[in-house]
Amino acid sequence: MAEYRATAEQTVNPGESIVFTTNDFPCQRGFVNHRAETGNFLLSGWTRPTNGCCCNRNNSADYLVTFGCNIAIPTGGTVGTISVAFAVDGATIPASQMDETPGAVNEYNNVGRAINIPIWRNCCQTVTVRNVSDQPILVKNATIQFTRPDLAVTY
Repeated sequence: MAEYRATAEQTVNPGESIVFTTNDFPCQRGFVNHRAETGNFLLSGWTRPTNGCCCNRNNSADYLVTFGCNIAIPTGGTVGTISVAFAVDGATIPASQMDETPGAVNEYNNVGRAINIPIWRNCCQTVTVRNVSDQPILVKNATIQFTRPDLAVTY
């Protein structure tokens, strides 16, 4: 459905989001909106009515969000475990945490994760990937994809 990238190296401080700069494949249907030069993605909770009724048992719009990047500890940092995780409306999703323990500073390793994120029906919520480490990290070649499997047949 939509894919956004950040290829240049960036320093991401603890609690801050990875900034995505390229949107060669933006959402054409308005379900995913990206604020330029940020890591914020506003996802729509629109769901399809069933049987002509606006009420159905599905109380959320389900997105499959896939993320991957290379992370490292910057010069001057302490070698140890570094992590990134998805957050929805500012709340980190613990099960989405991606950990990596480089052997030295400036040693890049890849992390990635796919997770289902339900967005409340008829609402919008912000999704981001943030540094949940206790120190700054380096990030490069980040990619995030948003897919709505329930709408795949309508393309």
